[in-house]
Amino acid sequence: MTQVASEKTTAKRLNLFERYLSAWVAACMLIGVLLGRSQPGLTDSLRRMEFGSGSQINIPIAVLIWLMIIPMMMKVDFASIRQVGQRPRGLLITLFVNWLVKPFSMAFIAWLSFRYLFAHWIPPADADQYIAGCIILAAAPCTAMVFVWSYLTDGDPAYTLVQVSVNDLIMLFLFAPIVRFLVSGASSLQVPFVVLLYAVGIFIVIPLTTGTVLRTYFIRAHGKDWFEKQLLPRFAPVSVVALLATLVFIFAFQADNILGKPFHVLLIAIPILVQVYFNSSLTYGLMRLLRVRHAVAAPGALIGASNFFELAVATAIALFGPGSGAALATVVGVLIEVPVMLSVCSFCNRTRHWFPEPGASAVA
Repeated sequence: MTQVASEKTTAKRLNLFERYLSAWVAACMLIGVLLGRSQPGLTDSLRRMEFGSGSQINIPIAVLIWLMIIPMMMKVDFASIRQVGQRPRGLLITLFVNWLVKPFSMAFIAWLSFRYLFAHWIPPADADQYIAGCIILAAAPCTAMVFVWSYLTDGDPAYTLVQVSVNDLIMLFLFAPIVRFLVSGASSLQVPFVVLLYAVGIFIVIPLTTGTVLRTYFIRAHGKDWFEKQLLPRFAPVSVVALLATLVFIFAFQADNILGKPFHVLLIAIPILVQVYFNSSLTYGLMRLLRVRHAVAAPGALIGASNFFELAVATAIALFGPGSGAALATVVGVLIEVPVMLSVCSFCNRTRHWFPEPGASAVA
């Protein structure tokens, strides 16, 4: 039975965009850098388009991120949260790692890396920015791509939906205070709380509310089957194009940083990789220890490892500007996300036999 399940999982594939996301990001990086260097006037004009003077919330990027996130939020079914009480253990482990371990471990790993291990190569001002960017990245649990990772590991889709829905609700209230507390504590940067609240409102509240309203309307008007099988697939190209356009803008704004500090990009990737593997291993290990079934354990580990990079990039830009080191750090997270998460998926599939078979004394 294990062999059959393994073969079934191995046969699954990402679509063209998801499979080569790292290549698309690299292409956007090249296009963006070329645009930033060849058209500095245009780039500067786009950079200065903000929601109010000094808000740092860039209008083109905000619009693109809405186009990217709203279709993702339309997939979230908050009614599924009612199922939490039936099988709470897997969810509690996921929430423990996401909110009590992951942001704090990332803050420590980034602080140790940029203040001490890499201090010879990175000036203190840049170190502050990179620490802030890593913290922002870790404080935003993944929403959309988790469904892909869950699919590749034969995860329970209903339970994955519950995990994502609960995380999104918690993010409304904890993301801003955690980011402010950790960035202020691990670096010398001051985080304006009002700007952080604006970022939460613009990049979480607005798309989450819009996605929920649209989901409710379309399901009532046309039924859930039509909504999930016909409407949602039509939004996929919009999200993809918006993501790629966002990356082009971000890399254009980051052109000087990337060309001037290529070694920094490599160093930024190291603490991000460490925290991804640490948190996924911790979650997976706790799931195994507490005998949670594999269909819940694998997606839980993947949620604990991946990040809501769209929100992280937007927040870093809102707080410190599109050309900041913090924004660069979040973009590095985007660049390494897919190959790293595929490696975690592969490990989860190879260790399926560690977990009780469905119907045994496993719990969720």
